[in-house]
Amino acid sequence: MSSRSDELWSYTEIARHINVQADTVRNYRRHGLLPDPDMIDGSGHPRWFAGTIRAWARNRPGNR
Repeated sequence: MSSRSDELWSYTEIARHINVQADTVRNYRRHGLLPDPDMIDGSGHPRWFAGTIRAWARNRPGNR
């Protein structure tokens, strides 16, 4: 996985980054705990820039 901030991540990459299951990340979005997606891909799936998620992960409540 690249360390570039402009790389687009799915639920799976976000889950891997914060060490949870992808379904947990989906629940975070459902409950408004995840930033809005940076884009929606051609299949309708949300994507976030790695930099967006890294910043969110650093500042999220309960961050260890």
